[in-house]
Formats: sequence, structure tokens, C-alpha cells
Amino acid sequence: MLKNLFRTRSAESMGLPLYTAAVEQARDPRFYTGLGVNDEIDARFELYTLHVLLLILRLRDETGVEAERGAEAAQNLFDVYVSALDNALRELGVNDVTMAKKMRRLGEALYGRMTAYETALRAGDASELSEGLARNVYATEAAGRAGALAAYALSARAVLAKQSIDTVLTAPVWPEVKA
Repeated sequence: MLKNLFRTRSAESMGLPLYTAAVEQARDPRFYTGLGVNDEIDARFELYTLHVLLLILRLRDETGVEAERGAEAAQNLFDVYVSALDNALRELGVNDVTMAKKMRRLGEALYGRMTAYETALRAGDASELSEGLARNVYATEAAGRAGALAAYALSARAVLAKQSIDTVLTAPVWPEVKA
């Protein structure tokens, strides 16, 4: 309890660099040019969500003395992401009257994506992950369309798992985006 009272880093200062790293990776032009993701708000939301989830899973997988630090960083990243979504909606002109409803729907979508992707990512199930990514990122039921993106996501999970928590928290290294 007292440890939290005397904390020197705010939740935002811990989560913001992680969120920035996820967004920078999700904006890699090769997702749009090589993997055929539409450069539209919905598809960008899906890629941001995927990358935030990849970092959250890596941080929550931390064990031993770093487990609490990983869990705290994962929660801070999630909180910053939700705050960024709120800010984005406000910038798009959503007013306070409808904000709660829109955030609830966005939160449900976010939770649904994260739950579906987490199961497939943890299991290393490229087929299941392809189905979810095809539906959400490419707006199609043709799972084959998302095969390369699913392979990338599974590779990213493996690459992040090999990195120390300090590396993940300061400058996570992502795999190359390949078509």
C-alpha cells in the first residue's frame, strides 16, 4: 500500500512509451502496402489493438521478481490506450452526450478482439488467429487473406518473449513485416 503512495512514476509515464512503441509499429507502411491492410480508421484501430495486446501479453507473461512490474506496466499500457481512444473520439467531434455510449461500444470491441486474439496467440494457432484477423482487419471471412498478418503476430509474440522486461519497457524490438 505504501509502495503505491510513494511511487515516482505515474501510470501514464509508464504506459505512454509502450503505447507509442505499439502505435509506431502498427503504422509501419508495410502493413498497408505489403500485407494489404486498408489505411482506414477501422483497420488502424485493429492494428493498434493487436500491437498493444502483443505488448500486454508479453508483460503479463513475466514471472518471478518482475511479475508485478510486468503486470503493472501492462495495466498502464491498457489504460493509456483506452485514454487515447477517448481522445481520438473527441478529436473526431464526438460530444459528451454520446461519448459514454461510443466508448462502451469501443470498449466491447476492444475487449472482444483482445480475448479472441489472446487465445489464438497463446496457443500459437495461426488458423484461428487468421480467422479473427481476416474478420476484423480485412472485413472478410476469407482467413487466407490474413495469413501473413497472423504469421507476423505469432512471430512478434516469439520475438518479444525473448527480450528482457527492461528492453520491452524501453524499446521493444519487433520482427520485420513481410508479405
